[in-house]
Amino acid sequence: YGFGAQAVEIEVDLETGKVHVLKIVAAHDVGRAINPMYVEGQIEGGIQMGVGYALTEELLVHEGRVLNATLLDYRMPTALDMPQIETVIVETTDPEGPFGAKGVGEMGGTPTAPAIANALYDAIGVRMYQVPMTAERVLKAIRARAREK
Repeated sequence: YGFGAQAVEIEVDLETGKVHVLKIVAAHDVGRAINPMYVEGQIEGGIQMGVGYALTEELLVHEGRVLNATLLDYRMPTALDMPQIETVIVETTDPEGPFGAKGVGEMGGTPTAPAIANALYDAIGVRMYQVPMTAERVLKAIRARAREK
């Protein structure tokens, strides 16, 4: 189990639908941070996974065959795609964990996609329910919202 919350600042290009994540503030309860630098790295790695899940990574399969056969087609985020990250390590006492620690690895990525979706809704008033929230999907949602008005 894990507890964490994230807030995201984004920019959205209204002509292309491209979402650019500027900053993520991530607060995670890690129990006791035995090695705080390692914990911070784990949270940042989870965030990178979450950014990819939220915006670009989509495994395309047709009749049991993977269509995006290379990483060029899968579009994983690189270090250049990463936003500024502010990590807040919340320490609590956990008598069940080793030396009071809790798991932190993938927990850093759990709140990322919902936080990006909420930031997108706050920025342009469009609620996205499908990941990845690609530029094409965001642009389609922006245009659909414009037609409703």
